[in-house]
Amino acid sequence: MGDALPIRTERLVLRAWDAARDLAAFHAICSDSLVMATLGTPLTREETAAAIARMEAMQAEHGHCFWAVERGEDARLIGWCGLIRGRTGPVAGKAELGWRLASDCWGQGYASEAARASRDWAFANLGDDALYAITSLGNVRSRAVMERLGMTYQPDLDFAHPDVPHYSPLCPHVTYRLARGDHSARPGVAPA
Repeated sequence: MGDALPIRTERLVLRAWDAARDLAAFHAICSDSLVMATLGTPLTREETAAAIARMEAMQAEHGHCFWAVERGEDARLIGWCGLIRGRTGPVAGKAELGWRLASDCWGQGYASEAARASRDWAFANLGDDALYAITSLGNVRSRAVMERLGMTYQPDLDFAHPDVPHYSPLCPHVTYRLARGDHSARPGVAPA
């Protein structure tokens, strides 16, 4: 599965992580208070390095992770997108789509483009009967991406995220789902 990388879309490349090359750029994203406003406390350089290391370990174990996303036109790392095995709540052990992009790249369709490619890769390469995505209740940007992917909100799967303090407005989380039967892969986003 991992040998299907990179995944190329019209404007983006989803690829394996290169910690030495990617750490500074990804730390700039993960330490941006705008980016982290719906995710939690901005990350230190060490926490960002640990996140990249977790993704590399997931790639090695499962053949997928939240991959590094770079813009094709200039090879700039603009975030991550892909899928992991969910770690908590109603998505534990399930195929979970996720993304995080640099704030200056918002509103340009990059999240939807990368997430569509990840969705299509998952249904072409994994045996899961559905894909899931979670976010904090108020994260309207991510919820809009989930809806553009054809995912549907599952109110019965709302949960309090155990890694977020119960008093935080980021604690209440929502879950979206896309069943394999509801998906129709778009041409042009297959692995390169």
